Amino acid sequence: MEHTEPDPTTDDALSRRERQIMDIVYRMECATANDIHQALPDAPSYSGVRALLTILENKGHLRHGKKGARYVFMPTRPRQTAAKSALKRVIDTFFGGSVEQAVSTLLTAADGTISDDEFEKLARVVEEARERERGEK
Repeated sequence: MEHTEPDPTTDDALSRRERQIMDIVYRMECATANDIHQALPDAPSYSGVRALLTILENKGHLRHGKKGARYVFMPTRPRQTAAKSALKRVIDTFFGGSVEQAVSTLLTAADGTISDDEFEKLARVVEEARERERGEK
């Protein structure tokens, strides 16, 4: 039987604690188990944190290396890549794959907190996406 590496793009279902740990690791860029234990709200035991880190490594979201006598944990993929994957999952799950519905919901939920400058940037992003679509056809 051939051994394959876990693919974090296919096994993205993270528990609340796993998401919290990933947020901490992304924020710190690399972190020890103790760093993570200290940063977690209502943290489980230290051994519980270590178990969660092992799970995240097995799922392919984290890797570890040595820094002095300590193990440090780092994400296996850039935050932006993970964010795109998570957003796609949300759009598929809650909006039936409709980007239009997702964006519409975001804009109506913003309650006037989007500035004119942000609207201009969004309009540019939409226009660039439209041009890319036209170029691919």
